[in-house]
Amino acid sequence: MAMDLNERQQEILAVARASGRVMVEDLAARLQVTPQTIRKDLNDLCDRQLLARIHGGAVVTSSVENVAYEARRRIADAEKRAIGRAAAALVPDNSSLFLNIGTTTEEVAKALADRRDLLVITNNLHVAMQLYPNPAIRVIVAGGQVRHSDGAVIGASAIDLIQQFKVDLAIIGASAIDEDGTLLDFDYQEVRVSQAIIAHARRVVLVSDHLKVGRSAPVRIAHIKQVNVFVTDTMVSPKLAEVCRTEGVEVIETGAEPGA
Repeated sequence: MAMDLNERQQEILAVARASGRVMVEDLAARLQVTPQTIRKDLNDLCDRQLLARIHGGAVVTSSVENVAYEARRRIADAEKRAIGRAAAALVPDNSSLFLNIGTTTEEVAKALADRRDLLVITNNLHVAMQLYPNPAIRVIVAGGQVRHSDGAVIGASAIDLIQQFKVDLAIIGASAIDEDGTLLDFDYQEVRVSQAIIAHARRVVLVSDHLKVGRSAPVRIAHIKQVNVFVTDTMVSPKLAEVCRTEGVEVIETGAEPGA
């Protein structure tokens, strides 16, 4: 319980919740303690399932509620940029595609911003804002309720619009990926939109950094066998890698951007 934390651990947790992740060396300098002390604190916070360890630090974790949008944007940002560029390279000119909600799909949109002759249907206002200035890209935004936390358009109206199309490609994100291949998210309304997107695309590309693998979320989107290509920075789970091989899912590993 957070109330059982000491003052230093409470500050670590506050910093993590504000920025999405914390690094050992940064915390040691900020709190004027040794890196060993910070590692012990992080281990304690991870044992309590308040944080999850990554190389050199930790990230916020929850099995029932997603991390705040601005914090999500900062988590694995270099990895997401590389994933976005790799996924965008799979999109040919003169094609139609869905892009769903997510900070990684926003990186795909940034990588597509100078392309030509695309039709993009999205329920992500941030994606629309990235792409609409290019007159060579037609952007259709799903109608419905806009979620204040992250600009997602959700609900029955969004699903109705998506069901009007059959596109060449869907590029989707997920909040969590179980090692058995189950794709998961936190909001059932968002999941229904993602399911409609998968059902109305000829080819599906999943974009996700390695921190999503093994994370928990309560609502099932689909199984990775419904995906054609999985673009990630690195495949950290041998079990998930075997599922992809068995189900014929192509895996593209990008690493982070050089110099990031």
